[in-house]
Amino acid sequence: MSIKESILEIKNSLPDTVTLVAVSKTKPVSDLEEAYAAGQRIFGENKIQEMTQKWEVMPKDIQWHMIGHVQTNKVKYMSEYVSLVHGVDSFKLLKEINKQAKKHNRVIECLLQMHIAEESTKFGLNESELKDLIASDDFKSLENIKVTGLMGMATFTEDTEQIKKEFGTLKQIYNTLQDIKSTNLDVKILSMGMSGDYKLAIEQGSTMVRIGSSIFGSRNYL
Repeated sequence: MSIKESILEIKNSLPDTVTLVAVSKTKPVSDLEEAYAAGQRIFGENKIQEMTQKWEVMPKDIQWHMIGHVQTNKVKYMSEYVSLVHGVDSFKLLKEINKQAKKHNRVIECLLQMHIAEESTKFGLNESELKDLIASDDFKSLENIKVTGLMGMATFTEDTEQIKKEFGTLKQIYNTLQDIKSTNLDVKILSMGMSGDYKLAIEQGSTMVRIGSSIFGSRNYL
């Protein structure tokens, strides 16, 4: 199946309330161009240098999402153009994104990453840390970022009940934030679900899925 056929098949299967992020990390520009020609405008990368190289040569109506773990010293390289940063797991990182966004007179949208998996290798905040962060005066003082939702990754397991439970936990946390509004907080995105578990994520309330191998296959150029 071609990239175009894969994208159209996935998009046709998604509810209108769910946004598709095509995970294009390690894929050549030619693959992205094929996806673009099929109408895809949101791409997810996990390395800032690679994302920047693609941004420089691809059409400028593309929304670039940073979906990997972000080092604070690399934020400056994407601050001119990145549309959404998925994996924000600390105030330190939020502060740096705010600092670099200000240099470009931009407001960069961010998702706070929650730790919902049993795997200790996953990054993310717990619920208490989340509540403390968004309630703090330091957070409210950040004028060049806007937290627009939450992101989380389930445990890598064949146990679908465990995956559903973890996604369900994240949805419950997401629900508790719906009535909290401030100038830099407007929670409307729940990013959970990848190629292997996105259907379960949608069942549990995901509004954004990150799909790579089901679109591009396993071929890469790195």
